[in-house]
Order: sequence, then C-alpha cells, then structure tokens
Amino acid sequence: QVQLVESGGGLVQAGGSLRLSCAASGSTFRLGDMAWYRQTPENSRELVASIGKGGDTNYTNSVKGRFTISRDYARNKVYLQMNSLKPEDTATYSCYAATWVLMRRYEYWGQGIQVTVSS
Repeated sequence: QVQLVESGGGLVQAGGSLRLSCAASGSTFRLGDMAWYRQTPENSRELVASIGKGGDTNYTNSVKGRFTISRDYARNKVYLQMNSLKPEDTATYSCYAATWVLMRRYEYWGQGIQVTVSS
C-alpha cells in the first residue's frame, strides 16, 4: 500500500507560479511511475505530467515549457512546478503513483488539491 498526500495548491493570479508537492508513504520501495493529473467539473481527468522510475518525463502539450515535474527519490516526493499559470489551468490536481508487485500493477491516488488561477 502507498499513501499519497498533496500540498501547495491555492489561488494565484494569471502569470504567477505555484509548486505542488506530493509525499508518498508506505511501500515506497516499490514505487514506479509517478504523475500529476488534473480534473475540472466539465472535463475528464487529464494527465498533466509524469516521471518514470528512471527520471524520464512526459507532459501534456498545453503545459510544455511552463510546468516541470521532478522527483526526490530519497524523500519519496514528486513535485510539479507550475509557471506562467493561465486561468485554464484551474483544476483539482491529483498525485498518482504506480507500483509493481509480482508482475501486477497497482495504482494509487492522492486526495486532490485545488489550483485556481484568476484572470
């Protein structure tokens, strides 16, 4: 089992920055990919950025050049640095982690944290 707790959300003006943090606890030695997703009431959940166990990253097109995902392997944390924020970035952001046990993939989610960007 892995528990994920997000922090760092809030209200920011357009053009501003926020840094989201996600702390993992529990069976962290099994952690594989980690990621940030976001969801609004009007849209389905969207992958924002992911980072693999080896550090490879992937971003959705709308955040490329503005957001950076990073990972602290020693502290079992993943971060999302969000710069040049836009009102359309307003959403609930959730941390995601996957583990592999005996060739079976398990997925875990944080409780979600609100990010609101005012125009």
